[in-house]
Amino acid sequence: MPNQISEKELYAIRQQMLKFAKLQLHHHELAEDLVQEAFLSAFKNITHFKREAAFKTWMFAILKNKIIDYFRQKGRLVLESEIEEEEAPNTFFDEAGHWNLAYTPNCLKDNEEKVYAEEFWLIFETCLTCLPAQQARIFMMREFLDLSSDEICQEMQLTTSNLHTTLYRARLQLQHCLSRKL
Repeated sequence: MPNQISEKELYAIRQQMLKFAKLQLHHHELAEDLVQEAFLSAFKNITHFKREAAFKTWMFAILKNKIIDYFRQKGRLVLESEIEEEEAPNTFFDEAGHWNLAYTPNCLKDNEEKVYAEEFWLIFETCLTCLPAQQARIFMMREFLDLSSDEICQEMQLTTSNLHTTLYRARLQLQHCLSRKL
């Protein structure tokens, strides 16, 4: 692992990864396995870590890919159909229900960027934990795992209507929470 990452920091990253994996998989042992696989993959490929992103970001990208691979192995992926998103005008999400780039930490400038980005994600995580568990899981599947509506519906055994209602409610609650705290 990179020299500047302490054992304590690795443990904290692992705990966050485990929390994320459990939210997505609803299975503690499977979450543990995928986090472990992500760390093994990172150890094997540490020479490919170019420090273009934070180590934590790199680790989460590996975990995200492990989770997506798991969903694909389960054979639950179906072809994505063209489904219109519910109209929900707001400032934090665009018409397709994805982050509005004007409100992501990537748009922050110079020296303040890192501080604001860290603060934003702490506030976001706080807001996310206030959502009902299923809403949070579905939102994370859509926004962080980039799964399609069909993939999420198949995995969660939902109708597309139910999925869109759940995402709409999650976005509204997150927008309300973020508006109060930012």
